[in-house]
Amino acid sequence: MAKQGQIANRGLDGLTTAAKDAAANGKAGKGLPPVHLWNPPFCGDLDMRIAGDGTWFYLGTPIGRPALVRLFSTILKREDGKHFLVTPVEKVGITVDDAPFLAVEMLKEQNAGGTVLKFRTNVDDWVACDGEHRLRFEMAEDGGLTPYLHVRADLWAKVTRAIYYDLVDMGEERMVDGIAMFGIVSAGAFFAMADAEQVREAT
Repeated sequence: MAKQGQIANRGLDGLTTAAKDAAANGKAGKGLPPVHLWNPPFCGDLDMRIAGDGTWFYLGTPIGRPALVRLFSTILKREDGKHFLVTPVEKVGITVDDAPFLAVEMLKEQNAGGTVLKFRTNVDDWVACDGEHRLRFEMAEDGGLTPYLHVRADLWAKVTRAIYYDLVDMGEERMVDGIAMFGIVSAGAFFAMADAEQVREAT
């Protein structure tokens, strides 16, 4: 069994201190810590969970301080399908029910290159949807589609249902590999949502 490190042993206060120390290793201003460069030893799992609605829990209790959730989100890393909180000296595993972030607001902007969709996450990061930060669509349990936005590294945000309907309203058809697909255009990139014929039949 992995040895428990100071993050796990010192509780929420210890975790907060470790996260603040790690954040100090970030870029100037509001830059994020370079967690992609850190490969510390694994120090066990922490009783922390991010629910499907974006709520963070510690020891089964919701973390009600947005600033604290924001802080923890800056040291979040995903490796081999599992999520961790990482500092330069240790990492602990946490549970993520779906995606670690929610996309809760969308802005549609126009520039010389066309339409750019920008999304705000539940931890107040703004992400412009483009070739590097793409949209993907997965089949939901109810038979519909659930969109996800690539935020950074291997971390994704689930797009809220209200924004999903806005995306459907602005969707368009394009040919992809000889097949008519219905999807979304942002920053010159096309993100296929579904077969266009199926969409027409559904509507």
